[in-house]
Amino acid sequence: MTQRVIEITSPIFLDPSTLPQIDTFHSLFKHKRPLALEIGCGTGDFIVQRARQFPEINFIAIDIYNKGCFKTCKRVERYNLDNVRVIRVEARHLLSHLAPTEALCAVYINCPDPWPKKRHRRRRLASQRFLTQLAHFLEPEGELYFSTDVEDYAVEVAMTLEEMPHFVNRLHAPLTYALDNYPSSRYMQRFKEQGLPIHYIHRQRNPAFDLQRAHMPELELSFRCRQGLEPDPHARPACNNI
Repeated sequence: MTQRVIEITSPIFLDPSTLPQIDTFHSLFKHKRPLALEIGCGTGDFIVQRARQFPEINFIAIDIYNKGCFKTCKRVERYNLDNVRVIRVEARHLLSHLAPTEALCAVYINCPDPWPKKRHRRRRLASQRFLTQLAHFLEPEGELYFSTDVEDYAVEVAMTLEEMPHFVNRLHAPLTYALDNYPSSRYMQRFKEQGLPIHYIHRQRNPAFDLQRAHMPELELSFRCRQGLEPDPHARPACNNI
């Protein structure tokens, strides 16, 4: 059953159909500041906290869920934040409109759909291909944050990053169970209250690795872009379903 699409009239919401006309995402904000991206904003819990922590940074928050984007806009407006814009778009589709020279100071991927069935794991967002692409969109020493409540997904991503010269580890181990001053979404907080761990990964783009000589894989749009944005109704609920 198709869910009703909520009309979003918030001034902080960007119509994804206008992406090809945007020369630079800096033009979406009143003040030019470093730019960060959250992939899978859910209902906006994380991005509001992060934007309040760092008012000197502009944030693009994306999700494929219409209702989530609607709630995120409402939450951002409630706190009167001028450094957040929200787009209902799939991550790879957004990046296909964002030139690699448009440097991001940080990328946040919090609790993406883990696709637990083995036959679906190729659909996981944080593949080596995608992580390699992200390196090209991060500025030198730009930061990559990844979190998940699924241990095997965390280990898979951590081990993939360990083998990539594009990134250096900001932690003393491949992953950790806590990050200082890192906000929790409502989804993440619910797990913590049950005594269940959230696995965190924090990497930084390696400024010594010359991306000009490295091959950037072609951006491959996800199956959701090919089939439309509405997610599989049988997919496991998550912080987001990117």
